Amino acid sequence: MWIYAARRVLYAIPIALGVSIVCFCLVYLAPGDPIQSLLPPDATAEDAELIRRLYGLDKPLPLQYVDWLLRVVQGDLGTSLQTSRPVADEVFRALSNTLSLAVGAVLIAFVIAFTLGTLAAFNRGKLVDRVATALSAVGVSIPNYWLAIVMVIVFAVTWRVLPATGMGAQGSDKFNWFDWGQVQYAILPMLAMAMVPLGVVMRSTRSAVAEVLGQDFVQMLRAKGMGSFAIVQHAVRNALPQILAIMGLQLGYLVGGSILIETIFTWPGTGFLMSKAILTRDIPLLQGTILVLALSFVAINLIVDILQTVVDPRVKRA
Repeated sequence: MWIYAARRVLYAIPIALGVSIVCFCLVYLAPGDPIQSLLPPDATAEDAELIRRLYGLDKPLPLQYVDWLLRVVQGDLGTSLQTSRPVADEVFRALSNTLSLAVGAVLIAFVIAFTLGTLAAFNRGKLVDRVATALSAVGVSIPNYWLAIVMVIVFAVTWRVLPATGMGAQGSDKFNWFDWGQVQYAILPMLAMAMVPLGVVMRSTRSAVAEVLGQDFVQMLRAKGMGSFAIVQHAVRNALPQILAIMGLQLGYLVGGSILIETIFTWPGTGFLMSKAILTRDIPLLQGTILVLALSFVAINLIVDILQTVVDPRVKRA
């Protein structure tokens, strides 16, 4: 297993390098000059050139990338143009808040989807199967940002049982799972984020478990008189690697694609941070946020690949 893990880590290095190139170059495709937002209206061309030279934006793009990459390898993501604070501090603080939302949403989705998907596979064609299939279709069809707006209207505005925006009554920027005053702010965004993975994982669980139940060894176990609970254990154990892979992908999607949910709920995560960086043309902050999110997605998939070999040693990939 260690050889397999080392091989997967080596494969991830060129992927991370390619991701860094895309993250660095992508932000320069947007129109506008980031230096203009730092200058007063009466600034001269000499002032703009001085600021551009100060931030190294006067160099050719390839040379800027090399300088940026060398700093990134040392853990320096640069300095925000708007706040003059280290980008790494802002990004990783926001990333911890995004991970809190994403992990909570994934746990909610996994528990419900795994349970209903397994029940649906064992009761194909029955009521529970039809309910699970309908729920999975709804989960993958409804846009999570639309659902988030509806939930705010219903639970925060109409019923007033849950707060609508922010992460705490005092404007906290660090999430604490053991503080109910903060947890209640996370309920609505977690539920909104959980709908898509709920539908995807439920459909995948039903398909994977049903496929295992149709195999010859399950029929043999039934012929030998093995009970339903034991058969469920065998079926779930054999289907778990496939379900785990789907769940890991969904976690990566939630970490990297939470910008709309976090903006709606004003949640101080990486999505909300990235939206502010886009509006203010804060290039170092935008580059750092995109890079950390992309590398997080690569790391999550790497961990899932390794976990699959732990759950099922038969899983080997080239």
